[in-house]
Amino acid sequence: MDLKGKKALVMGVANNYSIAYGISRALVDSGAELILSYASPALLKRVLPLAEELGAKHCIECDVSKDYSIRELFSQVAKLWDSVDIIVHSIAYAPKDELNGAFHECSRNGFLTAMDISVYSFIATLKEAKPLLHPGSTALTLTYYGGEKVVPHYGVMGVAKAALEASVRYLAHSLGSDNIRVNAISAGPIKTLSSAVIGGIGQMQKRIEKTAPLARNISLEDIAKTALYLLSDYSSGVTGETIYVDAGINIMAY
Repeated sequence: MDLKGKKALVMGVANNYSIAYGISRALVDSGAELILSYASPALLKRVLPLAEELGAKHCIECDVSKDYSIRELFSQVAKLWDSVDIIVHSIAYAPKDELNGAFHECSRNGFLTAMDISVYSFIATLKEAKPLLHPGSTALTLTYYGGEKVVPHYGVMGVAKAALEASVRYLAHSLGSDNIRVNAISAGPIKTLSSAVIGGIGQMQKRIEKTAPLARNISLEDIAKTALYLLSDYSSGVTGETIYVDAGINIMAY
């Protein structure tokens, strides 16, 4: 797949096990130019070596809980690029206690935090990115099956993912007249920095190996390949969709 000349902003690379890293690697290997964003100065030390490895010449700080920080991100991007072809949003957060505790005890602050970081940040990102987007630009976010069915230990994040998937559909509609596409990938459970705080992920992966149609767990490469499809012109007629990359486990009734 040839993405030479395409300019991609990837938000959410944490380490070389993160989904955003796998997608970034695939974008670079396909010829895209990359800018990475990071959430805070404390994370820059971790992101810089990855940026160097990926050939990303610029890393820009962006705290997605603050509108001014998102505006500043795109102000900086506009100084480097005339337009943006690709946006990858791989950002989600909820307080750990809200994930593994009883859902009916979810706190107001935990609920609002999960919605703000995991959902509204995607909306706010595309709002501020709009002047740089053009017909043919595309955006991608990451979700999980816990937004559709109850997954133990996922708690408020499941509700946030449901809201994120609905937001993808509404964003696809509101940006569609400008031929800007918005999609999501629902990835199967994979061990990342974020998933480490979710209890029972190891058991879920064992169940997938036994019951999923492909009888295996997914890899970063599996996710990245689908991301390349959604971020390229090969999916020019696809928008507002949540594409499952989960070895087929979502189709099973048990």
